[in-house]
Amino acid sequence: MTEREASYPLRDSANLTAASGRRLDDIAGDDLSMADLTISAETLRAQAAVARAAGYGPLAENLERAAELTRVPNAEVLRMYERLRPGRASYAALIGLAETLEAEYGAAACGRLLREAAEAYKERGLLKKE
Repeated sequence: MTEREASYPLRDSANLTAASGRRLDDIAGDDLSMADLTISAETLRAQAAVARAAGYGPLAENLERAAELTRVPNAEVLRMYERLRPGRASYAALIGLAETLEAEYGAAACGRLLREAAEAYKERGLLKKE
């Protein structure tokens, strides 16, 4: 992404699309789908580039993980979120979630974060008691 593309507001500097693939400028009020109202992975990556260029590395990493999650069905994201609550999953279950993200959805950064969470939960005693 060039410096021009990595400037705010993105609407003025990048070719933004919704998850439907429609350009932002082509979305009208009468002809909307849920995918038209959902951010695309490309737009999230563009926002990550802006954040990184402005020196906000952690924010950029969050936006890049969000871009990965656009490939994961919402019901699956909610199921995983529920399992991440303290005391809801074993270490093996959390590692299994990481493997699912990596293998089924190509979400390597999310998988790494989940593995880190599993280690932190183990260290802090937040895993499901078995």
